[in-house]
Amino acid sequence: MMALLSVAILLLLIVILWQYLRLREHSRQLEYIHTKLEGIVDRGSHERLLLFNSDPHLQKLLTDLNRLLDVNHKGAVELAKLEKSMRSMLANISHDLKTPLTVVLGYIETILHDQAMTQEEQDHILRTIHGKAEEVIRLMNSFFDLAKLESGDKEIALSRVELGEICRRNILSFYDILSAKGSEVEIEIPDEAMYIMGNGEALDRVLSNLLSNAIKYGDAGGVLGLRLYSDGDQVCIEVWDRGKGITEGHLDKVFERLYTLEDSRNRDYQGSGLGLTITKRLTEQMNGTITLRSKPFVKTVFTLSFRRLTF
Repeated sequence: MMALLSVAILLLLIVILWQYLRLREHSRQLEYIHTKLEGIVDRGSHERLLLFNSDPHLQKLLTDLNRLLDVNHKGAVELAKLEKSMRSMLANISHDLKTPLTVVLGYIETILHDQAMTQEEQDHILRTIHGKAEEVIRLMNSFFDLAKLESGDKEIALSRVELGEICRRNILSFYDILSAKGSEVEIEIPDEAMYIMGNGEALDRVLSNLLSNAIKYGDAGGVLGLRLYSDGDQVCIEVWDRGKGITEGHLDKVFERLYTLEDSRNRDYQGSGLGLTITKRLTEQMNGTITLRSKPFVKTVFTLSFRRLTF
């Protein structure tokens, strides 16, 4: 009897010792996780928690923590990118406002101090001042439009619209400009009606931005194209040209707010860099996408894609 009791006590002691060592190992591992996690957060590094352990619960915890670290790192990168973009935006807005306002002030001072100025000269200067003032207003309106779109304050009402009619209307609005430049125009709009859930006014602005962009920066190619077609359950609009295009290193940046590369096409409002950003936001609010591919002096294509309505 005593022998059995001794064996039981020994087994119990072994179990207790095993549990103690297991708990101590868990405590050590948890302390390691705490210290490592604290260091990663403090340094803002992109390290990961690595720990060899057969405990499935601890493995799940490490997996979830590493996913959380990934989200945190991605958020930090996006925040840094946003801050850089905002600094650039403020700098460029200041520059774009300062330039026309400086001209306006200079002309006003000329009128005030030049007593010998003729009426004809005054009229010319006033027309210039008027043009510069309108330039400032256009810039500010574009800036506020973008701010409303990005904050979600500007809701776009969606309804059933036919893209063929919208494409024809917009290309016709540029007919005089294209004729004056002597540019060739290639239009592919099928007779079949193609409907989407969109907003006519927003689509007009999107196409106007893309067409004016193609005319302004692609006229060296001597041709502008507009194509409407269906692709499965999608309806696509292509605006293309054979001009100087955009180099590969800048393709992913042209839709950024106030991107100011000298050769960039994203300067729709006298160098404001807001045109393509507004175009992208409007397209997204209509549940569409916009993509760009470009090979300089071969073909530069902006493609809008929307889900097609079949009823």
